[in-house]
Amino acid sequence: MADAAAPTGSRATIRKAELTLADRVAAAIRDAALAAGIALVMSIPILAYRTVDAPTALELRDRWPAVGIAVAVVFAGRLLLNLVGGLTARRFAAGTASLAAPWFSSLGRLVGPLVVTFAIVFPFLPFADRYILDLGVLVLTYVMLGWGLNIVVGLAGLLDLGYVAFYAVGAYSYALLAHHFGFSFWLCLPLAGILAAFWGILLGFPVLRLRGDYLAIVTLAFGEIIRLVLINWQSLTGGPNGISGIPRPTLLGLEFKLEGGFADYFGLEYSSLHRIIFLYYIILALALVTNAVTIRLRRLPLGRAWEALREDEIACRSLGINTTTTKLTAFAIGAMFGGFAGSFFATKQGFISPESFVFLESALILAIVVLGGMGSQLSVAMAALIMIGGVELFRDLELFRMLMFGLAMVAVMIWRPRGFVATRTPSIVLKHRGAISSDLVKEGRG
Repeated sequence: MADAAAPTGSRATIRKAELTLADRVAAAIRDAALAAGIALVMSIPILAYRTVDAPTALELRDRWPAVGIAVAVVFAGRLLLNLVGGLTARRFAAGTASLAAPWFSSLGRLVGPLVVTFAIVFPFLPFADRYILDLGVLVLTYVMLGWGLNIVVGLAGLLDLGYVAFYAVGAYSYALLAHHFGFSFWLCLPLAGILAAFWGILLGFPVLRLRGDYLAIVTLAFGEIIRLVLINWQSLTGGPNGISGIPRPTLLGLEFKLEGGFADYFGLEYSSLHRIIFLYYIILALALVTNAVTIRLRRLPLGRAWEALREDEIACRSLGINTTTTKLTAFAIGAMFGGFAGSFFATKQGFISPESFVFLESALILAIVVLGGMGSQLSVAMAALIMIGGVELFRDLELFRMLMFGLAMVAVMIWRPRGFVATRTPSIVLKHRGAISSDLVKEGRG
């Protein structure tokens, strides 16, 4: 009887497993179909129709093949995610973080000098034309801004949504000082950083008792207040018209002009690329200084206090750390580097207006820090290169580049929710240094 019952039980187990697998596939298909239906509804007003300039009026043209492709991609992607049940986002992130932990720190030590060497010789490479150099300057500007915000968000754990305000303070400080007092760029550069740091301290005092979402709302309001002041204080800032004719930086007192400038002094043939190369090396030097200062500060007691504040503010207080000073220094130093970048932006553009310092700039800089991995210098630079340079590479795709950008952001949020580098390497260790997976670290509320 027992022998006869065993095959029956085995068949029942197999039938149950098959039924479970069938139910799982059916549920996956239903969920994928629902996601495809939602994608269809959302893509109709975005992709289905497009206005095109005609000789007499605007014409409305349909693009249903693009809608079908988008719906098919959503259906296939959602179905694949549902069927691969063992590879969940959390397990994937934890697994890749554990694999990356042993070698990423050593990789950074090897890759860092190579990247710096490449950046130094970049303007003289055969493919470095005017467009490529301008793109390099733009990427380095956002790298510097990302490293500055990384001090506030990545090291101190203070969520700042108004970082663009310090960027604007630095830009307008240089423009106004140069216009009204005739100061040069090299004199205005430290002054712009000091003024931005002062405004960082002013922002830090009201938010000393705030954490998390409340801190984010206040910093967001601060950024909007600065922008509205720039728009409405027309007698000082020019209002919506902005400030034009901002002086360019000079090299040893020499301007980059056709006659009597840098090229004539050194006996070179004049080229408009000379000024772009000079600007490239200025922002490269500023970015490297930002990186070096940040790395140095992390190893000092102040940097360790930032990290303690990020992990747990209550435990930080119990250790006797002055959280007031710690927060104010984070805001001030991060704002100072934002002011440096703003001063460079003003001299590069030659014209600034409040429209250059909207909230989307703060969101973009914060996205660079978060997607790269908060607290990691190399990953922030990687994220800036991908987000700024990658979007420019797909410029010919017009509206589709934003769709691809959105899909990439969703993929990162699913598979790497804590950024490209989800590890935190302690600045000071007792015996053996090792990277700690972010899944094992308590998220601070500071």
